[in-house]
Amino acid sequence: MANEKTISLDAMIESLLEEKKYNTLKDVFSTMNAADIAALFEDLPDTTLPLLFRLLPKELAADTGVEMEPERQEMLITGFSDAELREVVDELYVDDAADLVEEMPANVVSRILQQADPEKRRMINEILHYPEDSAGSIMTTEYVSLLPHMTVEEAIRRIRRVGVDKETINTCFVVDEKRKLMGALTIRTLILAEEDTELEAIMSPNTVCVTTTEDQETVAGQLAKYDLTSIPVVDGEGRLVGIVTIDDAVDVLVEEATEDIE
Repeated sequence: MANEKTISLDAMIESLLEEKKYNTLKDVFSTMNAADIAALFEDLPDTTLPLLFRLLPKELAADTGVEMEPERQEMLITGFSDAELREVVDELYVDDAADLVEEMPANVVSRILQQADPEKRRMINEILHYPEDSAGSIMTTEYVSLLPHMTVEEAIRRIRRVGVDKETINTCFVVDEKRKLMGALTIRTLILAEEDTELEAIMSPNTVCVTTTEDQETVAGQLAKYDLTSIPVVDGEGRLVGIVTIDDAVDVLVEEATEDIE
């Protein structure tokens, strides 16, 4: 049954494309998951792929690009104008952008980094310096950090201000002035606490964390063991430098399982 649905979807996309019904195609793609679109795009002719990719909204395009195979990613990026590439890179989370850069030839990497804003370029380069298959190589630096003497009201105000660009706000991390990890608290804890309560009083001080050099499979195991959606990554001095989220951990486990099978 699944194959019949896929075939009918392929036929519908092909028919709409032949009839140049681009607005209808946009509507169809807007109802689909990025992974499903990427799977659909894998079988498209090289001449057709860029046209359909350009029909995707920016955020969906970025998510779809991450799900595609490196060869198809390279083909797309090579055909993008600088403006188009900038739009896609702007929508990518830093860890996804770093993964993309790792898979590309030097000339394509150069174009990607040129189109990233200075702060994102700095963060991508920071991640790329960590050993392959380490926590540092799969972490994202887009998280919400808070100070221990902030009140709940101040913390929520900060989350509203900076959270839109972060990969997750479900768990926020408390650090001191030197960025040393002190604890964590969930958005649920914040919402249910009194507004004038200081974070130090309600945070969980015994936060499970990993170091930047920890093996990525161990990190995935820690997330599963403690039933976490994200885990903080610290450097040798205990300073918070990033987080690994559950979606990245799932990718690691799938990759390791595939290698074991092969």
